[in-house]
Amino acid sequence: MSEKHSEATPGAVPPAGGSSHQAGGHSGGLLKLSIGAVGVVFGDIGTSPIYAFRETFASHHGAPGIQVDPVHIHGVLSLVFWSMMIVVTFKYVLTIMKADNKGEGGSLALLALINRKSTTVKWTTPFILLGVFATALFYGDSMITPAMSVLSATEGLQYIDPGFKSLIVPIAVAILFGLFAIQARGTEKVGRLFGPIMIVYFFVLAVLGLMHMAAMPQIVFETLNPLNAINFFITDGFRAFVAMGSVVLAVTGAEALYADMGHFGREPIGISWMTFVLPALMLNYMGQGAMVLSQTSPEAAAALIKDPFFLMIPDVVRIPVVVLALFATIIASQAVISGAFSLTQQAIQLGFMPRMQIKHTSASAAGQIYIPVINWGLMIMVLVLVLFFGSSSRLAAAYGIAVTGAMFIDTLLMAAVLISLWHWPLWKALPLVAVFIVVDMAYLGANLIKIPDGGWVPLAIGLLIFTLLTTWSRGRALMRQNMAEGTIPFEVFAKSAHTSAQRVSGTAVFMSSTPGGVPSALLHNIKHNKVIHERVVVLNVAIQDVPYVDPTERATCKQFGEGFYKLTLRYGFLEETNVPDDLKQVKLCGEPFEMMKTSFFLSRQTLIASSKPGMALWREKLFAWMLRNAASAMEFFRLPTNRVVELGSQVEI
Repeated sequence: MSEKHSEATPGAVPPAGGSSHQAGGHSGGLLKLSIGAVGVVFGDIGTSPIYAFRETFASHHGAPGIQVDPVHIHGVLSLVFWSMMIVVTFKYVLTIMKADNKGEGGSLALLALINRKSTTVKWTTPFILLGVFATALFYGDSMITPAMSVLSATEGLQYIDPGFKSLIVPIAVAILFGLFAIQARGTEKVGRLFGPIMIVYFFVLAVLGLMHMAAMPQIVFETLNPLNAINFFITDGFRAFVAMGSVVLAVTGAEALYADMGHFGREPIGISWMTFVLPALMLNYMGQGAMVLSQTSPEAAAALIKDPFFLMIPDVVRIPVVVLALFATIIASQAVISGAFSLTQQAIQLGFMPRMQIKHTSASAAGQIYIPVINWGLMIMVLVLVLFFGSSSRLAAAYGIAVTGAMFIDTLLMAAVLISLWHWPLWKALPLVAVFIVVDMAYLGANLIKIPDGGWVPLAIGLLIFTLLTTWSRGRALMRQNMAEGTIPFEVFAKSAHTSAQRVSGTAVFMSSTPGGVPSALLHNIKHNKVIHERVVVLNVAIQDVPYVDPTERATCKQFGEGFYKLTLRYGFLEETNVPDDLKQVKLCGEPFEMMKTSFFLSRQTLIASSKPGMALWREKLFAWMLRNAASAMEFFRLPTNRVVELGSQVEI
């Protein structure tokens, strides 16, 4: 597979670049990183106790809810515990998180790792599509998570004062609007509070659980006993399978452990999970179960199961705990929004999305970025979901499909890692993968039943985004192929061009979209202006499939004589492409670059949809629309606005 360029057509994932790399973005002591991970990584899974246990006993798809008795409560608690152990602990913490791409995690980082190191070429295309679809599903999840989390916590206000009941949706809308509105200012300062707030939140979860478990300590043994989960299925059969669609809500957010690994590292996340987050969550779930079981009448138990999280809070601390839960859901939503920004940046760099305006909100934290289009698009969809569904119970039907789909894809990608990268023998890899696939398919199947009741929403969003991503990738590949046809090799051009036009002083940098050819802007400049600058530099910006490129290997330059140079700047898929700053460091192409003596020439293509084979006409029109609305290369590469010349051309695909 050929090297892909950010200015060039994004096609398949590119091969690795330089051999050196910069480690993941995490720094600091183990304790500090572990505390930071609690504040960012575990927000989504940490807010699940607000609604997961409740939804498991609710009626689904017209069928009555499961019976509230010891057999079912012990069965559900056991299922929650073993789901956390299998999905979160064994699958993500102990297995998938070992497959890091130079310290980074997430579906796109894993995809780039597989492509770089795998020698099994036949796996390339299907695994690229799987990784892209997992990315598309993440966007669906990033719309539903803030809506579900904030709405469920806002519903707790009615237990402070019943008068809040009619204001739940307006308050949730106001909170979410405010959350998205502050994104442009960055979250560096307020982000310092995330860790302490979430630590207090998890501590409160544990204390609330212990308070109700004190009268029923045997619930611990019932929860840890996997036979109770098995008995749950023997007793209820299909209804138990349906209930799995709600049990999985307890592990939503598990994929965030892998996606955020680059910020904190595998060890701090694992330590936080095993020693603090997992125990706090399970204590709270067991406390909810113990509270319901302690009731003397079925009616009282049924009343509590409708909202056990808020009803387990003592009256004396109800207000601060409800407010704390609301803060926790806001933090969880912030983590998902930041994750969407980060994933978008990766997708742009790896060639699956058009260029977008990316703003850096922190001078010290390179990973803190803000993408206006993504922010406002997410906000509109989140508010629509809140207004359309109106309650967290109704929204729960739409929650889970995107998460379980992404988890299933992660398992398939993990299989590629075990077999192709780590070279595990099949007798060792297949049993492990089989266990994870069976669990993932069970949860995915249980969530597919939700499609008529709202589960179609994340699927529709995922399919739409998948279509956009693959259309952009395919369209750019066709455009690059079309532009490469008949292109003059740069070596030939450099030998003859200096005699065909007048030389003028200064440096001209031509952004190139084809590694070996002459940029169309250079040809148009000679054709129309009939001049060639004293120094002509053809610049390729190459995005590698590693997160960071060693600064010492950033630039390589080849000289062709008569003032012609070919320069390549390499970036990792998590790095900012600041071309002027990096050109100032280049000492390989003659004299140092001075921005006031340098002109940048860009090619801007206008697409003409045609009946040529390669892509359906409707997709060509969709690609043309995306191309027109993409951010300019000048903005994306941070070129000086007063030193840029754009030359347009028309291209058919």
